Amino acid sequence: MRFLIFIAPNEFKDETVSMLKLLLDKFDIDSEITSYSTKECIGSHGAVYKPDINTNLVNPLDFDGIFISDGAGLEIYKLYEFRPFLDLLLKFNNANKYIIAIGNSIKILAKANIIKNKRISTPDKDNELKNFVLLFHGSVSDRDIEIAGNIVTMKNSAEIDEPMINFFEHLGVR
Repeated sequence: MRFLIFIAPNEFKDETVSMLKLLLDKFDIDSEITSYSTKECIGSHGAVYKPDINTNLVNPLDFDGIFISDGAGLEIYKLYEFRPFLDLLLKFNNANKYIIAIGNSIKILAKANIIKNKRISTPDKDNELKNFVLLFHGSVSDRDIEIAGNIVTMKNSAEIDEPMINFFEHLGVR
């Protein structure tokens, strides 16, 4: 299996990315970091990742799915309004590839209009995000993780390990 981890050029949640990489490695799943930046990306706590592939060059057929890391950078760069990224997620969705959104990155899924009639896990106190989910015809779930076909949502990255293990078990990876 091969997954992408999308990060904002700056201010992504370091702990989400490091935990994702750790878990993917543990389950022997190949992963690559992608961003719209070609330079080093700096997380909110100073972690530095150089993207393995520029997001402009991503072909969904080359991957089993994409994780979208959370963090303030998604808002700073308004990635939920960036049409090339929304179009890429539509391509992933049309190819029935996994799209995994964590925390505030769920807003991007809503804006890509790929959550219709799907249960979406949202952060407990993020009423704006809950309204986005409803606006784009999804239904709000209070579960830590929701797997709705190829769309996977996790309410936050604070306790990502257990939901991720559940997701990998869903994939049949041991």
